[in-house]
Amino acid sequence: MKKVAIGCDPNASSLKEIIKKHLETLGYEWEDYGSDDSVYANVAFKVAEAVAAGKHERGILLCGTGIGVCIAANKVPGAYAALCSDPYSTERSRKSNNANIMTLGAQVMGPELVKTLVSIWMAAEYTPGGRSEPKIQRIHEYTQEHSVK
Repeated sequence: MKKVAIGCDPNASSLKEIIKKHLETLGYEWEDYGSDDSVYANVAFKVAEAVAAGKHERGILLCGTGIGVCIAANKVPGAYAALCSDPYSTERSRKSNNANIMTLGAQVMGPELVKTLVSIWMAAEYTPGGRSEPKIQRIHEYTQEHSVK
């Protein structure tokens, strides 16, 4: 069973609760990293660090647009966040890009779309060795080359 880290800023706390219930109906465990901090980067860093460390297989982050938490999460080495706003890109973020964190915008999408996207993203799996493998490996190499020691 996949363990999911979830967090958001105060703008997205209601939608986060809907996602938590939806994850339960899909059979996933979650750990809530909070929603009280108005500085969305703080919760994004916590979730991204937990996912990158292997504490959780995947993470879900929310803010008003999903953009801020996406940018922040991608600063953590080993975290690969993708802004998900439509079914095709959501699926490809996993299958082609091996994203381990999805970000969503609570002020730009409704709960039914979000539940659909979460279902798609959680079901999608990356298959190593495909056309995207060299691209993903280059991202990993760059991260290692440029990580602060």
